Amino acid sequence: MSPNIDNLEKEPRSKSSMSGVPFAVGFYFACRVITVLVSVRIFGTDPRTGTAINIVLDGFLLLVTAFCSIGEVRYPFWEMTKLPSVRWALLFLGFSCCSLLWSSTASLPDSVAYWCAMATDVAIVVMLLRAGPLMSVSDSLMKGFIWGACTVAFMAWVMPTQADLRLGDDELLGANSIGYVCAIAFFFAQYLIREKRGQLGVPAFVLAVTLLRTISKTTIVAFLVGEGFLLIRDKSISRRSKLLIALAAAAVVAIFWGLLTSYFYVYTDTSAGNQSETLTGRLGIWAYFLSEAIQQPWIGHGFDSAWKVIPPFGQFEAPHAHNELIQQFYAYGLVGVCLFTGIYWSLYRHIHRLRRGPRKTFFFAFLIFILVRGTADTERFDLSFPLWAIVMISLVIKHARTAEEEAPQTIAGEPLALTTLRHGFDPS
Repeated sequence: MSPNIDNLEKEPRSKSSMSGVPFAVGFYFACRVITVLVSVRIFGTDPRTGTAINIVLDGFLLLVTAFCSIGEVRYPFWEMTKLPSVRWALLFLGFSCCSLLWSSTASLPDSVAYWCAMATDVAIVVMLLRAGPLMSVSDSLMKGFIWGACTVAFMAWVMPTQADLRLGDDELLGANSIGYVCAIAFFFAQYLIREKRGQLGVPAFVLAVTLLRTISKTTIVAFLVGEGFLLIRDKSISRRSKLLIALAAAAVVAIFWGLLTSYFYVYTDTSAGNQSETLTGRLGIWAYFLSEAIQQPWIGHGFDSAWKVIPPFGQFEAPHAHNELIQQFYAYGLVGVCLFTGIYWSLYRHIHRLRRGPRKTFFFAFLIFILVRGTADTERFDLSFPLWAIVMISLVIKHARTAEEEAPQTIAGEPLALTTLRHGFDPS
């Protein structure tokens, strides 16, 4: 028997110990991209110290979450694993752990620590969703991530720009990392606004402008494709609203037009830019990773087997293959390709089962954004769609499906049963 929706939503007034924990977790998940930068540029430490701080904070949040969730079971873990997308995510986590046995990593102890941090993220979110009201916890996680991303955006704006005019730091914080955090946070804000569970218009605008200012090309293209799909397919948005959104986007681009043209000059000038970061450079990176992947096609090179292992491409050291499918093939072989396919196909099927409407369109737009972005960029350890977010979004979609099944169906605002009595047919 699946969990009762009422049990997932009703929060006893006496139970408020976890009210701020999901928000803090979401805030940290977004903000940790700047930990190394802050520790090095402000406190003068080495980059390893910043990484160690992130790992320690992960462990601390795990302990806090475990302590706060003692005795509370609203959504049992075995119920979560009934969702195919959650099972696939756990399989990915388990196989990546096993791959440490044969990984060609530069430092096995460091890689073990990185894997533990990734697993800790999943464990934290599972415990939060297991113990607290599902929608309350997921909303708080998203809001925390949104405000954490706004903090990252603020730091990016006040920092000196990179040599290529983009936001970020040439050594410690790439524009792509800033842009991706802002884009995911924007989708979270958009979801909460559309579901009428948050007044987040201003943060969403800041995140969108910051994404454009990073000039993170892959993320911006993926964002435009996802949002374009949403605007075209979502019939709940009026034509007037769509026109206003398009005009606002055009106005923002016009404001930054001078900067964009200057960056384009730097990007196309091989004497000024880094050739490895251009499209032709990406093709070379993909070719190299594919040639290496074919050497171990079944189980791959293992977790964290690219950074400091793959030779530099000129002045550029590739932390990953800059393509999610190639990265999974390189790291985990054909098993990784199967895991990649299983995760995203199960998410597609999960969304597809939603009733046609704005919510279904939104989740498809979010998935399209993730997949398009993964064609030319990805993550060093995790999937482009973070494992913790897969668990959370899967349960949110499951909740929406259950609510739709329990709610009476309507046609043109009229209950289905009444329509059937009047017209004598079954519209299904």
